[in-house]
Amino acid sequence: MLWDSLLMPPSDTEREILSWELNGVACRELAQQVVDDGFAPDIILGIARGGLIPAGAIAYALDCKLMISLNVEFYTGVGETLSEPVMLPSLLESSGLTDQRVLVVDDVADTGKTLKLVNDFCEEQGRVAEVRSAVLYKKPYTITVPDYTWRTTDKWINFPWSAEGPIMAR
Repeated sequence: MLWDSLLMPPSDTEREILSWELNGVACRELAQQVVDDGFAPDIILGIARGGLIPAGAIAYALDCKLMISLNVEFYTGVGETLSEPVMLPSLLESSGLTDQRVLVVDDVADTGKTLKLVNDFCEEQGRVAEVRSAVLYKKPYTITVPDYTWRTTDKWINFPWSAEGPIMAR
């Protein structure tokens, strides 16, 4: 596959490294999976923060103009999480999901708890036509298996948007 030549660095055995260029390939291939499956989302819902960049790229590839986001906090550091993901205050009005086909996009389905929380939120609205999910990476032990996955890994993943620490610490 094309992405084999884009992985960097090949000597890093403890981490999966996703470059900006490879991210573009991954998002395009994920979008193609959605198309090949015959799913045409009305809304792309990106899980903030990690899912926002792939969600935008996939929305462009699917020519889906309506994007929304939900802020979910789970990771507090490298390999450190809260006991359960927490949905942060949102401006999302759930009535906007009525009769819509929603594609939930995130960077990784690690434990699967975040995807479960967001999928449950969408389905609890009661009038969502259909909810499917797409992730760049899936861990083999996730409790929520996404409908579309670019790659499976059990390694820690360095995403290009979060590989370096914050410039401003809070």
